[in-house]
Amino acid sequence: MKEQTAHQRDRLDAHVFVCTTDRDAEYASCGAAGADATLEAVKAWLRERDAFWTAVSVTETSCLGLCSENGTAITIQPHNVWYSDVQPADVPAVLESAFGPAAERIRDER
Repeated sequence: MKEQTAHQRDRLDAHVFVCTTDRDAEYASCGAAGADATLEAVKAWLRERDAFWTAVSVTETSCLGLCSENGTAITIQPHNVWYSDVQPADVPAVLESAFGPAAERIRDER
């Protein structure tokens, strides 16, 4: 086992978590509300700004506790910003608020 805390703290400015939980139950889930398309929209937004392999990490995750039939749950850490009901069309506004329209607030150490 090798602890990587210091390395990751130095490397990452932010981590975008996108819930893709899909459950066969009576409760709503992000997976059933288009989570895969929202996750791809997050990645595409970063790629379009040449910011995908930067100090921002994108991770598909299980339930963030905000599942809804109206969209996907996203959190951006350590900004401590949480969204529910996110549709792919909402992704630019979500990421622009965190990183700037051209992703200029992302530290680039490539």
